[in-house]
Amino acid sequence: MRSTNGKLDLAELDAVRVYSLPMRTRFRGVTTRQGVLLSGPAGWGEFCPFEDYSDRESTPWLRTALESCFEGWPEPVRDAVPINCTVPAVEPERAHRIAAESGCRTAKVKVAESGQPEAADLERVRAVRAALGSSGAIRVDANAAWDTDTAVRRIRELDRAADGLEYVEQPCASVAELAAVRRRVEVRIAADESIRRAEDPLRVAVAEAADVAVIKATPLGGVRRALRVAEACGLPCVVSSAVESSVGLAAQLALAGSLPELPFACGLGTVALLDGDMVSESLLPVDGWLAVPRHAPAPSPALVAAATPTAETQHRWLDRLRRVHDALPG
Repeated sequence: MRSTNGKLDLAELDAVRVYSLPMRTRFRGVTTRQGVLLSGPAGWGEFCPFEDYSDRESTPWLRTALESCFEGWPEPVRDAVPINCTVPAVEPERAHRIAAESGCRTAKVKVAESGQPEAADLERVRAVRAALGSSGAIRVDANAAWDTDTAVRRIRELDRAADGLEYVEQPCASVAELAAVRRRVEVRIAADESIRRAEDPLRVAVAEAADVAVIKATPLGGVRRALRVAEACGLPCVVSSAVESSVGLAAQLALAGSLPELPFACGLGTVALLDGDMVSESLLPVDGWLAVPRHAPAPSPALVAAATPTAETQHRWLDRLRRVHDALPG
């Protein structure tokens, strides 16, 4: 059943649960991850746009959750997905421990953290290389922190520190800057924000601004929509998470499991960044791999109760959910 304007009616959901989980380490400026778990006839979904996303920008996040609740996902072409561990902007000793204990052979290292010296990035990358050994792969993520000249200089320095980088993710903010950097360095350039927050996700490929596309089902409007973007952009793809609980992460795994080709490890080991989860058996990699689920895991009632935030926070998220639903195109 649909509402009169053709959109899915939120009243058809079986359950709506607001959650709040602390982060183990500050990540992307976030110390607490919050969102809404939704249940429908096909299973569970998760709506968790970041606080700085407008209602319009948040509509694909709701589409992804509703896809999980009402449609489910395409049949996967693989049973498991290789995973990279994520190393936040932490001190070298902790970076080494995270990489060494992850079981993953690929590490994504956060760099260009505000307030940290450039030397801290080099030390962190060297520590991760020591943990992984010469056969491990290291990629770094600057979250669009650099201008063009800074990016070129830092990429060359980090590439030496890593004894070879697999790629650098989103070194600059604009597509034009990415294209300029790509022409000047030997390391692959991956685009993330330039795809997930763009009016036209394919502009990166058209401008020859990246070698790798980092895609996420959540901000692209669902697994099926993300698969269409991946096909149209014509670039090798890496699937990354939006730091969801295991409920929302399952959709990202479904995307990675459905891509025709998957040449790189995926950034889907991020439940480890949360101090807790909404399901009793978290989607955490084993020996660097995660199985592809056929549907999202159901949340644990006890964990939902433990993660239920204040009435004020619940009201804010439910109001946001209604506003974003109203903003969905008919």
